[in-house]
Amino acid sequence: MVRWHRDHLLLAGMLLVVVLASARWGAVPIAPEEMWHAVRRALDAAGAASPSATPTLNERIFLEIRLPRALLAALVGASLAVGGVLMQALFRNPIVEPGLIGTSSGAALGAALYFVMGAYWKWSAGIWTLPIAASLGAGACTWAVITLARAAGGGRGAVVSLLLTGIAVNALCASGVGFLSYIARDPQARSITFWTLGTLAGASWPVVCMVSAGLALGLWIGLRHAQSLNALMLGDEEARYLGVDVRRLRLMVLVGNVIMVAVATAFTGVIAFVGLVVPHVMRLWRGGDTRHLMGTSALGGAILLGLADLTARLAVAPAELPIGIVTSVVGVPAFLALLRRAHVHY
Repeated sequence: MVRWHRDHLLLAGMLLVVVLASARWGAVPIAPEEMWHAVRRALDAAGAASPSATPTLNERIFLEIRLPRALLAALVGASLAVGGVLMQALFRNPIVEPGLIGTSSGAALGAALYFVMGAYWKWSAGIWTLPIAASLGAGACTWAVITLARAAGGGRGAVVSLLLTGIAVNALCASGVGFLSYIARDPQARSITFWTLGTLAGASWPVVCMVSAGLALGLWIGLRHAQSLNALMLGDEEARYLGVDVRRLRLMVLVGNVIMVAVATAFTGVIAFVGLVVPHVMRLWRGGDTRHLMGTSALGGAILLGLADLTARLAVAPAELPIGIVTSVVGVPAFLALLRRAHVHY
């Protein structure tokens, strides 16, 4: 138990360094004293005290743009990593990722529909229209996967049916996104491409609060059912012998994963490999106990996406790379190296 706490403290310290570095560096570097003054003024304003002076431009950039983005990167990375832990435990397979059941691809399809058909829609929710469209797409595709898998077969083949149905629906959603990109005008096609590769440009304090709520729900479900997920790793029948309601557990985990990943994806687009690589790395480091894996994976995912966002902003400053490109470039070689080192065979 002591070692487990040390692992979390180490990762939390690394995350703090990454968040501060991400908040400081970018196209406009912000000095540490400016960051400190901005935080003091924000605390004074929250305490109904009159601020000592008008915030400078750099202080406003830090409070309104840079800090929310750094926190959003950490929260989204944690959400994807926790989703990976839940899906890998549910499918008893270490190479499963959160979007397997159509959540990410459905969100991409909903966003693409909004980009192409948004001008013809009568209803609008302002800046929330895109996240709502993406969330609806994620929920609809996930529901379709679960319904089709249940109709295809249950019992011992339930997990396999869900896996194969998810692959088919993901392919169908990818075709839909490709078709919409084909018929879209150039600005719309660029928006679809940029969103499907991931972006944190829409970070704001309300977005940070909503993604935090989704992550809290996912962590609560995962930690509450961690023991049951450990039993499920032995097999469905063995878990039932140990008193686990497998059907209810699967439903709870799927619902938690969908809400958590859909909320994160709706605001940031599709970000690959975080939910696949991070849980695998932490499993090799700490073992496969879901109780320990949830916390270390959440912190590891936050660190990875924070570093990826910093790289995306600094590599071609003052422009920025889509963050999905960075995570894929880093994730593919890292994952292959881990597989080689661990001598994993499938």
